[in-house]
Amino acid sequence: MTRFRLPLLLVALVFLAGCGFHLRNKIALPSDLGPIRVQGASTSYSALVTSLSRGLQGAGATLAAPIGEDSAAMPEEQVATLRILSERWGDLPIAVDQFGRAQEFSLRYAVVFAFKRADGTDLVPQQVVELSRDYVSPPQDATGTATEREVLADELRRDMAASILRRIDGVVRSGPVSVAP
Repeated sequence: MTRFRLPLLLVALVFLAGCGFHLRNKIALPSDLGPIRVQGASTSYSALVTSLSRGLQGAGATLAAPIGEDSAAMPEEQVATLRILSERWGDLPIAVDQFGRAQEFSLRYAVVFAFKRADGTDLVPQQVVELSRDYVSPPQDATGTATEREVLADELRRDMAASILRRIDGVVRSGPVSVAP
């Protein structure tokens, strides 16, 4: 049995390399960025803020304490800020039954964010990211609907954090942002 493990592992590695699979690099951040503060739209303790903070730490960023949490927190002018300006959720019915009751919904999640350097210049200008997932919700069997919606909402939050971090990475890797007057 152990005799076949090494050749099998080598064959698997050859196939993975041949199909173009490669691990994703960690996101790129400018070396002169300094500490970063992640601010939520309404609170600094939302699930999205937590996910973004973890992602930035994983990329090697130093996080500054949220405003009001630490009496020795850095002043606003010394900290780069990833600000979540707005988070919006919505359910849109996309299919109805013969009685006019909604059967299928589209769960939508939109976030407006901006990332500014400590000097106030835009690293990533304000932009909107919108994600959606569809789910079935039969009116006669509403028992699992709330749970399914919660699972989808958690999945959307994780995907949103990853999408925002990828946008930051894309801007940093492509070079400085030029904004027309």
